[in-house]
Amino acid sequence: MVAAAEEVDQVMDHQNAVLLSELFHKYGQVQVTLYRDFLLWKDIRKNWRRSSGSTSPTAYRPKSLLVYINPYGGKRQGKHIYDQKVAPLFCRACIATDVIVTERANHARDHLETEADLDKYDGVVCVGGDGMFSEILHGLVARTQRERGIDPNQSDAHLAPCPLRIGIIPAGSTDCICFATVGTNDPVTSALHIIVGDSQPMDVCSVHHKDTFLKYSVSLLGYGFFADIQTDSERQRWLGPARYDLSGVKTFLSHNYYEGTVSFVPAEDNVGNPRDKEQCRAGCRVCQHKTSLQEEHHNDEPSHTVSDTWTEIGGKFIAINAANMSCACPRSPQGLSPSAHLADGTADLILVRKCSRLDFFKHLLRHTNKEDQFDHSFVEVHRVRKFRFQPHHNQPVSLEDLGGPQQKADPSPICSQAARCHYGNCTCSHWTCDGEILHHVAIQVSVQCQLIRLFARGIEEEKRHQIPAWLLEAAAHQSVA
Repeated sequence: MVAAAEEVDQVMDHQNAVLLSELFHKYGQVQVTLYRDFLLWKDIRKNWRRSSGSTSPTAYRPKSLLVYINPYGGKRQGKHIYDQKVAPLFCRACIATDVIVTERANHARDHLETEADLDKYDGVVCVGGDGMFSEILHGLVARTQRERGIDPNQSDAHLAPCPLRIGIIPAGSTDCICFATVGTNDPVTSALHIIVGDSQPMDVCSVHHKDTFLKYSVSLLGYGFFADIQTDSERQRWLGPARYDLSGVKTFLSHNYYEGTVSFVPAEDNVGNPRDKEQCRAGCRVCQHKTSLQEEHHNDEPSHTVSDTWTEIGGKFIAINAANMSCACPRSPQGLSPSAHLADGTADLILVRKCSRLDFFKHLLRHTNKEDQFDHSFVEVHRVRKFRFQPHHNQPVSLEDLGGPQQKADPSPICSQAARCHYGNCTCSHWTCDGEILHHVAIQVSVQCQLIRLFARGIEEEKRHQIPAWLLEAAAHQSVA
């Protein structure tokens, strides 16, 4: 182990100056992340050498990766981005890779779930957008649950966490998950987080319709406004990313609202709330507190199960959103729920009731600035562990039924002419789950705490840093050479 570590040290020492200098000249926008990551490597190596018998500094760095590339996502630049910007870095960091270029939808998911020999790898990397990440997520989680003998169709099942970390190289139309976990959509920055072996736990929502598993979600579950945008944009795919702008305007002018009942279990053991202004950042104390609780509960003897207390809210809603993370993006730097956390075992449930078009516009406008988008009489937000939605055009579910045995569901989608939506010609809305439309409206959602881990460290606070002397010398030496 010592010899292997020394060999990696020699490679890193020999290549640091040249690699950093080249990257600085080529990718000026990632200077801070670059030198901080390599300084971290030097600090780890220095501390390891000072102590005897400690773990090698390469223990958390991946040595072998399985890489999936979506060549069709975004501007069809996925393979080019990987070959030109990412593969050279992996090569210089002595990381072996097996690369698969996907040929169809769900190719990566199916391969991960049934064919891939995961024992050979230290992590899985997806090159693409949020849709590609969703494939990797579903493949890994399904594989893990099958190997552990857990039935994903049980809505109250506690899922087993995935053993492999996931890396995201942004190359899609939307890269919201990468932006919300790294703070930028730069492929080189993401590659460096993978190289240094960063690890960021993340919650995952499991979505069910009665006894049937539907989807996993890590960012946004939306009913009403955002789902209507997604549904309409699917008819305009030929427009590329501009289709979301067109569909957004059309949906806003339609101004539909929908009747239904939301039931939820409030979060009780977290240390924050959706309006406390405490944003999830690298080293987040809220997420670390949850990690400590998870470890304590894991070590404790099993105790009797405490029954959940459900709260029920009914009415007419323009939008119902559940955010697992801030959902920040370049157009909305604060996101849908600025204080949502990546790994606290909760989701922020945002209810936007029927209001005037002008009031709703004011609410949307606040997503683009730093004003409190929840500070409206028609908006309420709750931090929850579970929630259910029942549209009013079907038989509602009572609170007693929520805690009792579930009845068999009608497998057909819940859409009918009896649905109560207004102002538009649609019969009912749908749920959008991380950019994909669900075929059922009545759903149950449970937050699975820290189910996966990413090669990331969370968004870091912007601070001014002085470039270290050794880095300036390296860059000067390379310039002279």
